[in-house]
Amino acid sequence: MKPIRLVSGFLTVGMWTMASRILGFVRDAIILNYLGTGPAYEAYVVAFRLPNMFRRFFAEGAFNMAFIPQYSKRLAGEGEDQADEFASQAFAGLASVLILLTLLAQLVMPWLIYGLASGFAGQDQYDLSVVFGRIAFPYILFISLAALLSGVLNAHGRFAAAAAAPVLLNMLVISSMVFAVLGGFDIAYALIWTIPVAGVAQMILVWIAARRAGFQLTWMRPRWTPEMRRLVRVAIPAALAGGVVQVNLLVGQQVASYFDRAVGWLYAADRLYQLPLGVVGIAIGIVLLPDLSRRLKDSDDAGSRDALSRAAEISLALTIPAAVALVVIPLPLVSVLFERGATRADDSAAIAVAVAIYGLGLPAFVMQKVLQPLFFAREDTRTPFYYALVAMVVNAAIAIGLAFVIGWLASAIATTLAGWVMVGLLTIGGRRFGDVARFDTRFRTRIWRIIAAALAMGAILWGGMVLLTPFLGMAGIRYGALAALVFLGIVSYFVIGQVIGAFRLSEFKSAMRRGG
Repeated sequence: MKPIRLVSGFLTVGMWTMASRILGFVRDAIILNYLGTGPAYEAYVVAFRLPNMFRRFFAEGAFNMAFIPQYSKRLAGEGEDQADEFASQAFAGLASVLILLTLLAQLVMPWLIYGLASGFAGQDQYDLSVVFGRIAFPYILFISLAALLSGVLNAHGRFAAAAAAPVLLNMLVISSMVFAVLGGFDIAYALIWTIPVAGVAQMILVWIAARRAGFQLTWMRPRWTPEMRRLVRVAIPAALAGGVVQVNLLVGQQVASYFDRAVGWLYAADRLYQLPLGVVGIAIGIVLLPDLSRRLKDSDDAGSRDALSRAAEISLALTIPAAVALVVIPLPLVSVLFERGATRADDSAAIAVAVAIYGLGLPAFVMQKVLQPLFFAREDTRTPFYYALVAMVVNAAIAIGLAFVIGWLASAIATTLAGWVMVGLLTIGGRRFGDVARFDTRFRTRIWRIIAAALAMGAILWGGMVLLTPFLGMAGIRYGALAALVFLGIVSYFVIGQVIGAFRLSEFKSAMRRGG
C-alpha cells in the first residue's frame, strides 16, 4: 500500500466513522432528552458498556491485533485460499468461545454488574442494569464476528463497508426510540432490545462485503491446529493488554458509581471526545496495521517509516485542534448538543468539565493507535501488555486516590494521565526497532507548526465564544451559533496552518480523491 493509498484509506474510514459519530450524537441527544442522567440512563450505560468491554477485549483488541498481521502475511505470501482457510478456522474458534461466554454471562449477570458499578447496589439502577445486561450481552457474539470479517476486509484494502457498519447501530437505535415515542412504548426497553438486533445487522453487512471481496468462509468445527495455537499464543498477551485497558475503564466507572449521576456524566463526555478519536485514531489504526504487516514481510523499512510518519502527521494535524477546541469551548458544545428535556444545566456543567479533561488526553489516545501497530505488526503483543500494566497502576492510583479529594472527576483525570504514560512507554520501547520506528524530518518540522496553528485557533475560538455567548443560550438560535463557532474554528485553523506551512490543503484533497 503506497503512503498516499494509506492516507486515502484513512480518510475513507474517517469519513464513515464521522458519519457514525454524528449519528451517535443524535442518538445520545435523544436518549438524554427522554431519560436524562437518572437511573434508566445509568442502567443503559452500564449494560451497553458490558458487551462493548468484552468486544474490545476479545475481538478488536486482542483477536484482531493477532489475526490481522497473520492473515495479511498469508494473503501476501500464500494466496487467498490459504488465507481464507486460516480465517475460517479463526471464525469457528472465536464463535465457539463467544457462545460459551454469552451463556455464562446470562448466569452470572448480577455479579458482572456489581463488578462494573458496585455503587449501584441497593438502588434502582442495579436491578435494571441486570435486566438490561442480559438483553444486551448477545451483542458481543455478532459484533465480534463482524470485527473479524472487518479485519479480512481491511487486509484486502477494503475499508468502506467495515467502517460503515457502526452507522447501522445508530440508525437502528434512533429508529427504535422514535418508534417507541410515537407508539407510547417504554423508551429504555426499546433502546436496549435494539442493541443485539443491530449486532446481527452489522455482521450481515460485513459478511456480504467480505464475500464480494472474494473471501470464502468455510463452515467447520473448531480445531486446535498449529495455526490456531500460534494465533492464540500471540493473542493472549494482546487480550491481557486489552484487559488492562478495560480495567482502567472499570476503575473509573466504579469510582463514578459512588457519586450521583456521575456515571452518566462521564459517559456523555466520553461520547463527545470519541468523535475525533474515532475519526482519527481508530481509523489510522485500522489502516496502518495491515500496511505495516505487509511492509515488514517485504523488508521495506523506508516505506514503513514513511507510512508511520504520514499516519502520525495526519492524525495530529486533525487531533490537536480538536483537543484545543474541547478544552476551550466544552460548555457550548455540551449545552447545545445535550441540554434539553430531562438533561439540565447542572448536567451540562459537569459533563463540560470532564470533556475538557478528556480533551487534554486526546492526542495521547490517538498516538497510541499510531504507535501500537509497530509492535503488533511484528506479532509482539507482550510488550504493549507490560506497558498497559504500568498505565493501569497509574490510572488506579490516581482515580482512587484523588476520588477522596475531588470526587468523580478523578476518573477523567486518571484516564488522561494514564494515556500519556502509555504513549511515553510506547515511544521509548519502539526505539529498539531502529529508524523505522522514528518519525522523519518532515514530521518533526511540521508538528510544531501544527501546534502553533491549533493554539492560534484556540485563541480565536475563545474570542468567538465570548461574542456568541448570548446566542448560545437562545432556543433555536443556539444551533446556528454553535455551527458558526465551529466553522470559525475550522476555517481559522486550516488558513493559519496553510500559511505557516503546518500542512498543505492540496494533500488532503488529493488523498480524498484517491480514497473515493
